[in-house]
Amino acid sequence: MVERLRAQGIRDERVLDAMLRVPRQHFIDAALAYNAYDDTPLPIGFQQTISQPYVVARMIELLRAGRELGRALEVGAGCGYQAAVLSHLATEVFGIERIRGLFEQAKENLRPFRYPNVRLKHGDGSQGLPQAAPFDTIIVAAGAREVPLALRDQLAPGGRMMIPVGAGGEQQLVMTERVGDVFRESRHEAVRFVPLLSGLE
Repeated sequence: MVERLRAQGIRDERVLDAMLRVPRQHFIDAALAYNAYDDTPLPIGFQQTISQPYVVARMIELLRAGRELGRALEVGAGCGYQAAVLSHLATEVFGIERIRGLFEQAKENLRPFRYPNVRLKHGDGSQGLPQAAPFDTIIVAAGAREVPLALRDQLAPGGRMMIPVGAGGEQQLVMTERVGDVFRESRHEAVRFVPLLSGLE
């Protein structure tokens, strides 16, 4: 998988090393283990998916460019896979998941690894995690119609957020960087994510 990511253009060796360290098959149903390292999203229940490896690596690589991830918020923790990857790159990882069943699944998946810097919370990720803000990095694993102000405002000075933005199935990765009180946006490749929803399940 890592060699394929390298061939696909991922250049950040620390990102590649983090991807190598986390066994993706541990985070999916045993029946899908044969496909664990395919470059494709896979179902994890509750009508949600684990993102394809390239998209995970690409989002993190863009966020890391020229800086450390520091304190990171992951919106849409899902099965816990991306939080595990982030644990090797960020000083602290706060994962938030709105679906109770997935939150419990992520906790169970992450337990054997005993990552000391990962914390999971069952909550409404569209509102971020104000009690732990500000964050140096915010990574959102669901698509929004526009950049949510509640999340943007939880960025620390110099912080970056990556989120899929778009409507009608047409989404692009959008990075928002906070420079003082100014927010700069840049657009990157097209992606397809489940929608960012509010509330709890």
